[in-house]
Amino acid sequence: MRHIARVLTIAGSDSGGGAGIQADLKTFAALGVYGMSAITAVTAQNTLSVTAVQPIDPQIVREQIRAVVSDIGVDAVKTGMLYTRDIIEVVADELSQLKVPVVVDPVMVAKSGAKLLREDAEEALIKRILPLATIVTPNIPEAENLAKMSIKSLEDAEEAAKKIAAIGPRAVVVKGGHLEQDECVDTLYYDGVVKRYRGRRVSGGTHGTGCTFASAIAALLAKGYDVYEAVEEAKRFVEEAIIYSQTVGLGVAPISPLGKTVLDAQKMRVLEKISEAVSLLEANPAFAQYIPECQTNVAMALPDPRTREDVAAIPGRIVNAMGRVKASGCPKFGASRHLASTLLAVAEYTPSVRAALNIRFDEGLLGAARRLGYLCSEYDRSKEPPEVKAVEGETTKWGAREAIKKVGTVPDIIFHRGDWGKEAMIIILGKDAVEAVKKALKIIEAVQQRRS
Repeated sequence: MRHIARVLTIAGSDSGGGAGIQADLKTFAALGVYGMSAITAVTAQNTLSVTAVQPIDPQIVREQIRAVVSDIGVDAVKTGMLYTRDIIEVVADELSQLKVPVVVDPVMVAKSGAKLLREDAEEALIKRILPLATIVTPNIPEAENLAKMSIKSLEDAEEAAKKIAAIGPRAVVVKGGHLEQDECVDTLYYDGVVKRYRGRRVSGGTHGTGCTFASAIAALLAKGYDVYEAVEEAKRFVEEAIIYSQTVGLGVAPISPLGKTVLDAQKMRVLEKISEAVSLLEANPAFAQYIPECQTNVAMALPDPRTREDVAAIPGRIVNAMGRVKASGCPKFGASRHLASTLLAVAEYTPSVRAALNIRFDEGLLGAARRLGYLCSEYDRSKEPPEVKAVEGETTKWGAREAIKKVGTVPDIIFHRGDWGKEAMIIILGKDAVEAVKKALKIIEAVQQRRS
């Protein structure tokens, strides 16, 4: 069996799912390591505030750590909310017996302002936990507390990092998100060397950024990255998690460690479905005679599409090559205009219909479709408002809305009979690209059978 890196988070539970062990475990999953947890406290919190904290019995914390270490093993540890002095003492005792990288997120105050470390526990954190750390990841307020100084600039952050390193950790990275600068610059002090990591100030939710950053570093160290590489990659990872943050709740939205991973998987599934659909078309030469003058395309959208870039199709479309069906290229996102606009309109009414295929207008095809039980709806291009014609790609979006309104639901087929200089067209819809193509082939087969 291939060995998978194993990472333990020792932290509090966030009932809102955006920070704490919930964020840590999502991060571990996204970075391909096996995640384990020792819960130090249960918090009642959401995106607005922390309303209650219940620390776990220190001996239960100890047993959680020992249970996973003795059986599964650990390649790196991340600590977050430790809360009480007694819990810190237990965690320090257990960490001192491990010979693995330890990443300490010195959690003191939540974004909402709630205290996540008791005042009598701060000294224990500094004296017992920080000296055991491979790397400590304070934000500006935490670094000010630990270094006992004000931080207003990158030079201040550098000085604070050196002061914190003097406590005992091998490396300190002072996160720059709280500094009022155009860039977000993190300052790393490691082995006497200062390195700054510059990043964009991206828009999105930020609840859970500290937890995610520290757990990402731990995961990367467990996989064999060095400190410099781990900090750089973790910073990029957090930027993406902010970009893909999830808009939930009324307060600070949580970031999404799995956001890009899920999106990449969804994109791959869309491309695979279109490729499978194209193979079906290319294996059916009878389809070639139904390719219109403007050529055919098959498109499929991601879940909840917002723009044409969320819809994949064939660049150059699908053509009739001397009686054979041939795709002009491999599927690509952003390759469709008209079908993408249709699918964006359809998405306003239902999330389940995400694919479309256009074919030549033929009354025989419509008749066969109706006999097969497919719901068909028409729109009239001659009634297209001038303001719609003036915007590229809006015609098919407007038409799809009109066709849907006419039957009160998303039909299987939307068609129009053309207009001056505009080719008549049939658009077949489906839950995915393969379903749309199978509908088309079934309709064509029914036409051929009737003619024979």
